Amino acid sequence: MKKSLVAPALLSALALSFAGCAKAPDAATPSTSAGGASASAGGAAASGDFKACMVSDEGGFDDKSFNQTSHDGLVRAKKELEIETGEMQSATANDFAKNLNEMVDAKCNIIVTVGFMLGDATVAAAKKNPDVQFAIVDWNDAAKTAGLKNLKPLIFNTAEPSFMAGYTAASMSKTGSIGTLGGMNIPTVTIFMDGFHQGATYFNTQKKKNVKVLGWNPKNPKGGQFVGNFSDVAGGSRIASTLTSQGADVIFPVAGPAGEGALQVAKKSGGKVNAVWVDTDGCVSSASYCSNIMTSVQKAMDVAVFDAIKAAKDGKFSSDPYVGNLANDGVKLAEFHEFDSKIPAELKDELETIKSDIVSGKIKIESASQPK
Repeated sequence: MKKSLVAPALLSALALSFAGCAKAPDAATPSTSAGGASASAGGAAASGDFKACMVSDEGGFDDKSFNQTSHDGLVRAKKELEIETGEMQSATANDFAKNLNEMVDAKCNIIVTVGFMLGDATVAAAKKNPDVQFAIVDWNDAAKTAGLKNLKPLIFNTAEPSFMAGYTAASMSKTGSIGTLGGMNIPTVTIFMDGFHQGATYFNTQKKKNVKVLGWNPKNPKGGQFVGNFSDVAGGSRIASTLTSQGADVIFPVAGPAGEGALQVAKKSGGKVNAVWVDTDGCVSSASYCSNIMTSVQKAMDVAVFDAIKAAKDGKFSSDPYVGNLANDGVKLAEFHEFDSKIPAELKDELETIKSDIVSGKIKIESASQPK
């Protein structure tokens, strides 16, 4: 892929955050440094008096996906801003409120929650604790956050790079069928699938082809293929196997850790099936599968988390939602890595044009799940 598809500054931030990533502590015990005092929602705090904390979704901080990437932002903040940190992993949804309360009790100045499923629990905690700042990755509901000045949504228009991934997958398919599967039928999952489907459809229109997309149709949102959670790797493998048995030779799993099941299927195929990863650069987070990962749809969640923490520490916190998109490098299509020599120069040029056309508005992505 041409280097212009990847922002150098973003790569540097990603490289730094991955290099600093540490193994997460046990979910039952918050990891905090000694000391630390709470600060008012609008005030700055000295480094030694500032604590940033995080609560994960079910996947945990080693999920090779959205929890881990968000956690990288916390790790980076601890190192670069010289602040104290605390964190709690959630095993199930029942842990959300309890873990948030633990972080409030730990005197955290800002608490970052990770994932759409934590939306209601985060709103409740923000309302109950107006002197604590909150940020949430992958969730925004203007009706529920109205009047809340201490809660900042960090959201991403992943439909944009997913469109590019769908176009790529359709172009590279040898069977004329590609497939996608989700963890759960929620907006932060289906936004990827919408973009992927539309990108493949755009390829068909441009090239007068008929590549089929299995597993998802935006016109029939109840008929998609979903694992039902983000932790069942065997379930991800079963669905991926079903898609490949129907002819799909490129699989796009939007399922967090459960998506590893699709990577397993691709690896066992001996090169007949390949995958597109999500959230992180799969060749970094799941390096053992790199030979089967064509590219990845990345979200710079670590950068957004770091920026939110820094703003809170500097007394510049704002509840205005952050929206990552192709224009601001908040999302992107990753490098092709081991597939770089297999991707035709013509396709690379087309992807450059498609990116420009999405940013300019010439190509309009149709997904009800896109950030407003």
